[in-house]
Amino acid sequence: MKIGTITFSAAIIGAIWGAVWMIVIGILLMLVSGITASPPAGTALIVGLIAGLSFILLPIEKRTTNLFAILGVGVAVLLFALTGGQVFGASFSDGMLYQILAWAIWTALVVLSIKMCLHDYASGSAKRYRMELLLIRVLKGLAFVLFTIVVILPFYVMLMTSLKSQQSLLSNPLDFSINLSQGPELLFRSYIELFTQYHFGTFLLNSALVSVATVFITLLFAVPGAYAVARLRFPGQVFLSRSILLIYMVPAIVLVIPLYAVFSQAGLRNSLTGLLIVYPATTIPVALYMLQGYFRGLPGELEEAGLMDGLSRVGVIAKITMPLSLPALASVALYVFMIAWNEFLFMIAWNEFLFAFMFLDDLDMFTLSRGVVSLNSSEVPRQHLMAGAVVATVPVLAIFLWFEKFLVAGLTAGSVKG
Repeated sequence: MKIGTITFSAAIIGAIWGAVWMIVIGILLMLVSGITASPPAGTALIVGLIAGLSFILLPIEKRTTNLFAILGVGVAVLLFALTGGQVFGASFSDGMLYQILAWAIWTALVVLSIKMCLHDYASGSAKRYRMELLLIRVLKGLAFVLFTIVVILPFYVMLMTSLKSQQSLLSNPLDFSINLSQGPELLFRSYIELFTQYHFGTFLLNSALVSVATVFITLLFAVPGAYAVARLRFPGQVFLSRSILLIYMVPAIVLVIPLYAVFSQAGLRNSLTGLLIVYPATTIPVALYMLQGYFRGLPGELEEAGLMDGLSRVGVIAKITMPLSLPALASVALYVFMIAWNEFLFMIAWNEFLFAFMFLDDLDMFTLSRGVVSLNSSEVPRQHLMAGAVVATVPVLAIFLWFEKFLVAGLTAGSVKG
């Protein structure tokens, strides 16, 4: 069964990518350069439509790099001509270098997007499967663009705001361009003042201590607990393995008031020790849940061989189970560290921020999340608040990207048998 035509689809695809990339690049141009632009999405749609048609009419064997370059030049010239030289709806003399760069990026992205969608298609008709595959490619590309914007744009705004001066923020709050000619001392003034005037070094140290200690305590209890649930047989084992996460059904607001009273009487309210009691209590259950699934997937014969060779149960865990479980242990450690480090990022799901906010009053005891919130006042400039958010986010983001493969392996381990 044949439906539609590839030629028509190529025109639609080119029009979509022309308009989408014009809007995206136009917005980025305004954010980066501060130029007031009005991206001509309609004109870009027409240019993209022509580019899609031109691409699909080329025989597959003739789609070489040189022809792609020629197509890109043609697309760029056509856009320039149809917009009367105002490629992004702004005078070409305003930020000329920025506009030329954005123009080149738009051209490259449009041609590349069309190529990725249509590289193995020729003009004419296609079967239903091929049309569905083409539709999936387009939808995947659009979803990737949307997801990337949603993830990156807030971080970009946060970073650029932290590098602005108070005067520039007041004069134009929507201008996120940066003056690189002012020198590093003025450019990073917010970060310098953050550590010299607002005790952020202390916040970093406290968070590091709490996070590392929480990871150690969590693994210390979770490893033997998960092993017992996965390997040993005792009354209530099935119920325990299935009810580990029931603690998350209890709202934090129900616990925080009695804990506040108990910690105040015990002298733990304004100390990191109090947090080291509360945080592991909320991270151990999820660590148990993750590790027990992984332990069940390990070959039991290896542990039985260790027991026959004279190892104790603790020796089996230390010398056989844990070395084989390094991916799961790394993922659990990373997960717990992320929760303890950036409590405010997880306050909806895990509620640690509420505990830190209620239990800590002394500035010298503040963790990063509590310290960032203390900056959110009328007395603290907004660029300092954003600088604090960057400092709190970048370390855990870098660690997460570095150990992402362990996190994925640990989360999926034990989900299937065999």
